[in-house]
Amino acid sequence: MRTENPSHDPVDVRLVVGAALVDDLAAPTRLLAARRTEPTELAGGWELPGGKVDQGESPLIALHREIAEELGVEIVVGPHLPGPLPGETWPLGDRYEMLVWFAEVAGGVPEPLEDHDELRWLTRQALHEVAWLPADLSIVDAVAARLHDAPHPPTLRD
Repeated sequence: MRTENPSHDPVDVRLVVGAALVDDLAAPTRLLAARRTEPTELAGGWELPGGKVDQGESPLIALHREIAEELGVEIVVGPHLPGPLPGETWPLGDRYEMLVWFAEVAGGVPEPLEDHDELRWLTRQALHEVAWLPADLSIVDAVAARLHDAPHPPTLRD
């Protein structure tokens, strides 16, 4: 994949995959956020889990691999979340573009195993309580539009 930079020199763009990991694909109420530990310039920022697509690897195979490596879980992949760029990708700076799918945990319990030190399940109302990496903000806003309000716990009057 190639794109043009402001100096008009071609720049190789690397494909990345990400999971908008939700609690329920049919009626999502929470999104999983992961806090990065590296590289240094991204440490402490929150993102959707995922990673780079290896040469010769399909994006969906890469998504399953990355989520297993980073979180230790198996996933069921749901609908693609189309981005604004050609190919329906999301821009991640000048060097990366990301394909994003909704996904749900199919086996295991997510843990921050690689490149992350904390995970949080966030409701739509709490999505902006963490410091998302700037490149992920527009993706998070697109996910928020598809999240349902979490049901309120019953009160004594219910």
